[in-house]
Amino acid sequence: MKLLENETIRLRAMEPEDLDALYRWENDSRLWRYGNTLAPYSRFALKAYLSDARLDISQSRQLRLMIVLRAEDVTVGTVDLYDLDQLNGRAGVGILIDRPYRRRGLAAEALNLMKDYAFRFLRLNQLYAYVPEGNEPSVKLFSDCGYGTAGKLAAWIRNGAGFEDVYLMQLLAPARTGECGEGTAEGGE
Repeated sequence: MKLLENETIRLRAMEPEDLDALYRWENDSRLWRYGNTLAPYSRFALKAYLSDARLDISQSRQLRLMIVLRAEDVTVGTVDLYDLDQLNGRAGVGILIDRPYRRRGLAAEALNLMKDYAFRFLRLNQLYAYVPEGNEPSVKLFSDCGYGTAGKLAAWIRNGAGFEDVYLMQLLAPARTGECGEGTAEGGE
């Protein structure tokens, strides 16, 4: 199997044809608080983003890959590395799975592929994620994928009721031997 694929999914670079899906996902206001988005994105801005995606990860310090179901050749989400710090060997990771494709284990598969890419190919030392305390599915996802809670940031993000705490979750290389969902997660609080 290739580096960025398994039997179920493959991770690929963004293409101009991804504009409609990105437009829908980036403009879903229910998700804005997770990515610090303050306003909708125009198609023009997203076209420019797609054009800039050709920059090397070491130049842009970020990489967004599209998650594609291999059997159906349909794009179901994105997985990102951001704030790449090559000197210190770390990057943030974020993931989005389109609503109709959630709860199928695809997020765990994508995180595993990104982990392998980050640790084996980029030779990073760690990945981290900021996960809102109230986003229980994401807390469980990252925990099941071996991310331990490194800390809690009080009142870190605004939600409809005020402010919410966020977990800083961290995965060190090589922190695990199994795959997400196999019950071999190390770490925790």
